[in-house]
Amino acid sequence: MKTIRMHLYFLLFIAVFLSFPLFPTFAEDQNIPFPEPLSMSEAIHIALEQNPEIKAARFQMDAVKSNTTKARSGFYPQLNFSQSFNRTTNPMWAFGTKLNQASITQGDFDPTRLNDPDAINNFTSNFSVSWSVFEGGRTKLGLEQAKQHLSAASLALERTRQNIISQTAKAYVGLVLAQKNIMVTKEALETSKANLKMIQSRYNSGFVVKSDLLRAHVHIADLEQQWLLSESQFKIREAMLNTSMGSGTANPLNPVTPLSISSEISGTIDNWIVTALSKRPEIKNLRFEKEIAKKEVEKSRAGHYPDLNLVGNYEINSEDFSDSADNYTIGAVMQVNLFSGNRITEETKAAKSLLRRVEEIQKSTELGIKVQVREAFLKAKCARKRIGVAKTAADQAEEGLRIVKNRYNNGLLTIVDLLDAELAHQQARTNYFKALHDYKVARVDLELAAGIIDKDFQ
Repeated sequence: MKTIRMHLYFLLFIAVFLSFPLFPTFAEDQNIPFPEPLSMSEAIHIALEQNPEIKAARFQMDAVKSNTTKARSGFYPQLNFSQSFNRTTNPMWAFGTKLNQASITQGDFDPTRLNDPDAINNFTSNFSVSWSVFEGGRTKLGLEQAKQHLSAASLALERTRQNIISQTAKAYVGLVLAQKNIMVTKEALETSKANLKMIQSRYNSGFVVKSDLLRAHVHIADLEQQWLLSESQFKIREAMLNTSMGSGTANPLNPVTPLSISSEISGTIDNWIVTALSKRPEIKNLRFEKEIAKKEVEKSRAGHYPDLNLVGNYEINSEDFSDSADNYTIGAVMQVNLFSGNRITEETKAAKSLLRRVEEIQKSTELGIKVQVREAFLKAKCARKRIGVAKTAADQAEEGLRIVKNRYNNGLLTIVDLLDAELAHQQARTNYFKALHDYKVARVDLELAAGIIDKDFQ
């Protein structure tokens, strides 16, 4: 009786143990609430607002805008104010200070006082103005360069946006693929456990040997390891998407945009190349860089021209602010460089070399873009075809598993055939979702290569 009771307790323990899942999924943590649904468009929107690279590019834009204002300031007069204090016994400076203060008396011409003056204090308030009237057009050229730098910075910001959209979209579909892998592995595990019951029943009836039962257990253990690895991969992909969205913490994510069959790529490779050469921000940017380099050549040549500046000065001098005297000076200053040790000539040569460098970079960039577009286009076409092949294989594998299962249950096939069919079914479904993922990534790469990817990408 005692032995029967112990067996009953043992069976009750096994029943309770089996009532709980062996491995919790990523959404079954009792302490963490299920995360809010996150679509791809929402992820891209968050990334465009929070990604540090986007913020850095915006700050760069602000800095370039300030440089434009700075360049424009050369057209305006420059007004300065200074306040200074001096105390001196220098004979020349002491006499001159008295003159500036308008406090000279007859006694100040005494040779003794001239040669050995008493210390004198002087507070000087000075207002000065200078205005460049002509400097060979350097200010005008500098302003035009600053405006082109601003346009180039705007294009750099746009390319950064495109890169972030691409990075986020890829991270998102990678997360969805990891989610699908968990699902496929879980379903394969459930199928294997269901088949295990059939194998156990046939073993108990004496139709199969124990090695079949052990092989089925080993197969289930392997699937459980795959499940753990797929959940780990999901966490890694989750961290990658969080990073792309500018989050420094591993927030749980719940992607809801499915891996669907998107529309097929239209147009020819040549059409996409033409689009890329007209839309890519880098190409437009290099055009601005070329114009900037041309103007740098003109600026260097302007060093041979004279500079003409209007200057003015208004000064107030006082010993103790009880009385003061003022004076002013106005005039014009012209300066011509007669010899610079070939500095100006070499500056022009250097500017011309930089211009040729930009021209060669432009050619190299265009060649590289053509290769990128061709590669992305061909990968997208290939990935699209793989979807159909993978879908057919998945359907065939599912039907094959059903047939093998029935034949094994009737004793017509071995356990090896059944496990191979299970593995083929799992692999075929994994390949199908991978094909959907690869086509989505290929479309991202193609639109990025063509310079047309935007926040509405799906």
